[in-house]
Amino acid sequence: MSMQQEKLEGAPLIRPSSTDHPLYDQVVAACRSVFDPEIPVNIYDLGLIYTIEIDDENAVSIIMTLTAPGCPVAGEMPGWLAEAVEPLPGVKQVDVEITWDPPWGMDMMSDEARLELGFM
Repeated sequence: MSMQQEKLEGAPLIRPSSTDHPLYDQVVAACRSVFDPEIPVNIYDLGLIYTIEIDDENAVSIIMTLTAPGCPVAGEMPGWLAEAVEPLPGVKQVDVEITWDPPWGMDMMSDEARLELGFM
């Protein structure tokens, strides 16, 4: 059964990240320090971080998802992520939002995560 979903017309399902912002790589590195307690892979490589937006005042807005709505740490993970990103030099504030659209799928994992979990 295909996990491919039909592309919707218009706006992308996942907003683009501020990849050209000077803080972007540091924020990604901080995201990689947060792990899903049930899976030995960081949440960035799992594909749980959808969007990292950084504005001109260095306020960071992260849109993430979880592997499943019933995830036992659903309420805690945004806090862990904010705690990882906030101490970075230059970061003004961090806002973490959870979305279920689009739903997470194994195809969102990085190759490193797939290797780690034995899917490759």
